[in-house]
Amino acid sequence: MTSWKCANCGYTLEKETPPEECPSCKEKCEFLDNTCYTPDCDAQGTDNRIG
Repeated sequence: MTSWKCANCGYTLEKETPPEECPSCKEKCEFLDNTCYTPDCDAQGTDNRIG
């Protein structure tokens, strides 16, 4: 499952595709894919360097 982070408020969620509106700030925001793709963040599953 892909992890998404709201560029506006930092809310994160796991879904196949990002939502149209952020469930937290209720805005139409850009969602950044912060899924871990490298071994250094594999234990937590998300890349905290993004966003």
